[in-house]
Amino acid sequence: MGGYAFFFSLLALFSFFGLQLVYGNVELRALMEMKVALDPENKFLSSWTSDGDPCSGSFEGVACNDHGKVANISLQGKGLSGKVPSAIAGLKCLSGLYLHYNYLSGEIPREISNLTDLSDLYLNVNNLSGSIPPEIGNMASLQVLQLCYNQLTGSIPTQLGSLKKLSVLALQDNRLTGAIPASLGELQTLTRLDLSYNHLFGSIPAKLADVPQLEVLDVRSNTLSGNVPPALKKLNGGFQYGNNSDLCGVAFSTLRACTATDQLNPNRPEPFASGTSGIATKDIPESANVRVHCNQTDCSNPSRSPQVAVVVGVVAITVALTVTGLLTFSWYRRRKQKIGSAFDSSEGRLSTDQAKEIHRKSASTLISLEYSNGWDPLADGRNVSGFSQEVLRLFRFNLEEVESATQHFSEVNLLGKSNFSAIYKGILRDGSVVAIKSINKTSCKTEEADFLMGLNILTSLRHENLVGLRGFCCSRGRGECFLIYDFVPNGNLLQYLDVKDGNSRVLEWSTRVFIINGIAKGIEYLHSNKPTKPALVHQNISAEKVLIDQRFKPLISDSGLHKLLADDIVFSVLKASAAMGYLAPEYTNTGRFTEKSDVYAFGVIVFQILAGRRMITQSMRIGAESCKFEEFMDKHLDGKFLEAEAAKLTRIALTCTHDSPNHRPNMETVVQELNKCSSSS
Repeated sequence: MGGYAFFFSLLALFSFFGLQLVYGNVELRALMEMKVALDPENKFLSSWTSDGDPCSGSFEGVACNDHGKVANISLQGKGLSGKVPSAIAGLKCLSGLYLHYNYLSGEIPREISNLTDLSDLYLNVNNLSGSIPPEIGNMASLQVLQLCYNQLTGSIPTQLGSLKKLSVLALQDNRLTGAIPASLGELQTLTRLDLSYNHLFGSIPAKLADVPQLEVLDVRSNTLSGNVPPALKKLNGGFQYGNNSDLCGVAFSTLRACTATDQLNPNRPEPFASGTSGIATKDIPESANVRVHCNQTDCSNPSRSPQVAVVVGVVAITVALTVTGLLTFSWYRRRKQKIGSAFDSSEGRLSTDQAKEIHRKSASTLISLEYSNGWDPLADGRNVSGFSQEVLRLFRFNLEEVESATQHFSEVNLLGKSNFSAIYKGILRDGSVVAIKSINKTSCKTEEADFLMGLNILTSLRHENLVGLRGFCCSRGRGECFLIYDFVPNGNLLQYLDVKDGNSRVLEWSTRVFIINGIAKGIEYLHSNKPTKPALVHQNISAEKVLIDQRFKPLISDSGLHKLLADDIVFSVLKASAAMGYLAPEYTNTGRFTEKSDVYAFGVIVFQILAGRRMITQSMRIGAESCKFEEFMDKHLDGKFLEAEAAKLTRIALTCTHDSPNHRPNMETVVQELNKCSSSS
């Protein structure tokens, strides 16, 4: 009997592993079908292979949850030219799907509604056609639905009013017809509704004015008519209704007053809706109303019949003995990957930092699972001391503008990233080029008052040698702050150091002097106390923070940024500063940044510019102290520099990097000395 017990135990074990393998192949099979449909010519998804593991990090744009199930697919801006496949329904645990900024065509598959855990659906800026599947109304977890800038036709399904968690519904720039469903007024968490540039008719449903969190309602360029609900006045500039000539209303100065004819045609927000967008119950897939529980190790479907389970079990037992070696190897390989994977934490779940890193590795900058939805430091109506409405009007951007500028944070626009931020190149609607720094809420000051005070300081900084701040955006849904700066085209000063022979980045002597003067003026401005701004210590001046524009004017970046960041983030950059020699020696004893610590960092930069080197050695410093130019001046200059001017700059560098802060000059004195140096040359 003992032998039989062992045999059946072994069969049960094989059956378990067999079922796991069969289920694991469901997701892989779904991904391979998606690959064929999305990228028919196999130009962009070659990393998706049938013998690969989607959770190993090798599948571009695919990220898994901590149970090894595909949770996010981020393929925005990849040039995909296929179709959205129905096979996507096989990824039961998918929470984010980002396929925007591609060339996808065809219809949106109705099977997509089976993704009941999906919170973010981005299909915007493609060539999709057909109608919006009414079944999408069954996707109870959906928070963001982006279908704009396509060629969708038909009416807006009334079933979308069932998406109780929806915060953003963007349908602009399609060919939608029919009326605006009054059911959208049931979306209590809706903050943005954009229906502009379609062919919608009828009146604006009065119920939309009752949505408590609505901030933006855009219905421009349709054929809407009738009386505009007066309560929409509360949205102020968030309500946009231009190019609808038949609208009327007393609450809006740019609208005509309603006439008797308008009154004879009362509001009918959903004409013909029941006939055009309704669907029969039998047309809805059975699984559409069954929530798949993906917070467990197995994503089990409770609607699965016992008979199917028995059949699958018998099949698994039958094949188990013949694939023992394969199963063992597969289990061992997965176990090995699990142990070495960055997706695991010691508690078996993702920490915030790990999650952010995973998202970056998988090119999924739009994932919002770890973000706090309650963070909104710039909510309308907040009365923040010292933060004027004028500043908000001039500097505040909305998330749509930021996403549009960066092509929804496409990888092709990524300029760089650190452990707390990412920087993207973007183009605003006015055509100007900007750099957008994305900072996660977890890296910012924990107290909103402190954060807003820091943001207010940033808006007060205006100088020709500082990178200009164009604006900011704080996103509640994404839990991020975005700082929009002028784009500086010629890189940073670090790229002009340690250049090789014949490189065009070798700076002439006059250009080096010009850069040194500009940096000094920028730091002096930061340290000065003016009516428009407080005195400010930069804390992190380095060659990397000095950007060079097309005329080789230096612009100091990240000025005042530490006023926004949490202390641990500010201190995390000290290791890099110390390694490059920028950290003043007294910091070790005092633990404080002062104006004199900025002066020290400036002195190091002067040495770097004179020497054309990133690292300044002790022998180079000794050569500078004795004015032996041949021992520390950049060899690429070939002696083409003014010795008197070089000697003056060397003395300034030596004085600024004195070990004692009391022996260092302030920046006002440095600027005066540099002016004398320039006038005497």
